[in-house]
Amino acid sequence: MPMTATTLADEAIREDICAFLGDFTAETTPFSATKIEHFPDVLRPGTTVYVTFLPGTDYADTVSVCKRLKGENMRPVPHIAARSVPNKAFLEENLTKLKDEADIDEVLIIGGAVDRPVGDFSDSMQIMETGLLDKYGIRKIGVAGHPEGSPDITDEGIMQALAWKNAFAERTGAEMYMVTQFCFEAEPIIAWDKAIQADGNKLPIRIGVPGLATIKTLLNYAKACGVGQSMNFLKRQARNVTKLMTVSTPDQQIVELARYQAENPDCGVSGVHMYPLGGLKKTAKWTYAVTDGNFDMNGKGNGFKVNIDL
Repeated sequence: MPMTATTLADEAIREDICAFLGDFTAETTPFSATKIEHFPDVLRPGTTVYVTFLPGTDYADTVSVCKRLKGENMRPVPHIAARSVPNKAFLEENLTKLKDEADIDEVLIIGGAVDRPVGDFSDSMQIMETGLLDKYGIRKIGVAGHPEGSPDITDEGIMQALAWKNAFAERTGAEMYMVTQFCFEAEPIIAWDKAIQADGNKLPIRIGVPGLATIKTLLNYAKACGVGQSMNFLKRQARNVTKLMTVSTPDQQIVELARYQAENPDCGVSGVHMYPLGGLKKTAKWTYAVTDGNFDMNGKGNGFKVNIDL
């Protein structure tokens, strides 16, 4: 049977989607990690897994999960939340442990959602300026991206920080990139990428995408994390109370972002970070089905459905 224009277009976007999600990263909290008996049962070998450092928790738990992930053939990347780091000595002590116990060569530095810093650091830039990352051979550094702004910093402050981080990468040779907060629609992400590209951003961007969860769960996370306008996408669905417990999938968002990346090879979007808001197992299973091409496009070509039971 000859290929039609429609089938050719479907095949092209399928390939773009698989490529877009192909090297997706995941994350876990130390508490969530206790619910997973064996990470290789959930994630494939070599998967990059970010390990959170939440306000009020013990950093020893983050170190312990990184050590476990390394032993289970994953690639752990610990969070360093600047406002929860008391001093330079604490930072160096834990970098030593991360290096010795988990052979860490990459970190994600965030400001951290704390109203008042617990010690000497108030932003990620101050952590980078200590010189300790270079001392411990950490050359790959992730920083936060905010497509819809942040409740913790002004838009002007975000742009100034991004300019500083670009300059830091240039003068130090550090391999820097951004991981964004999750959004629920592609449009604000695309507009933001175009804006910061025009402003001179050179850091690759890993887009935060919400994993599989009920609409109610996603709304709760969105409110807690200060997600912006794209939250209206969820609110529209939540008007129908019967849909609150419906599991939402990010297929439409991924189609639009994959198409944007494919049509704009010089854009800043480099990959996807899946936030497992409804649990890592379900999100990983769905994402692997997509990367393996085990899905069918819908009739409009703007979404898809995986061919597995979740």
